[in-house]
Amino acid sequence: MRFAIPAILVFLTVSALPACASGIEANIPGQQNIDALAAKVMQAPPSEQCFLYAELVRQMTEFSVRQYAAGNVDKATDMLKQVQELTRKIHLSAANNHRRLKNTEIQLRHAAFRLAGLLHASSVEDRPLVEETLAQVNQVQSEAMMQVFSK
Repeated sequence: MRFAIPAILVFLTVSALPACASGIEANIPGQQNIDALAAKVMQAPPSEQCFLYAELVRQMTEFSVRQYAAGNVDKATDMLKQVQELTRKIHLSAANNHRRLKNTEIQLRHAAFRLAGLLHASSVEDRPLVEETLAQVNQVQSEAMMQVFSK
């Protein structure tokens, strides 16, 4: 009986790994998801736009990291430029919006983490754009966090 319990645990662990991996792959955003979310942002009320912009920044960052890893540097840099534009919109909309601000901050923190990883993996030519994007995301994330704590 002593050996049956570890064997069962090993079996459950090994059988659960493919399910976890497929769940991770299913959550990676594609261009269609980004386009759909961008359309949703345009139709959303102003109270929801800040969070949706942050979600869009996170999805675009994930997509950009994947494109850079696949060798599509032009597409990745275009996406990073769009992320910079969205951080400006978040900066403007966060001051007047206190709804879902903590979720906004979490999305931005995740995007900043992924951008920091991209910074270390990027070539010398691409680093200035990634550094600038990371700085903007960090700044907006800090502003959102300060607003969360000032409530």
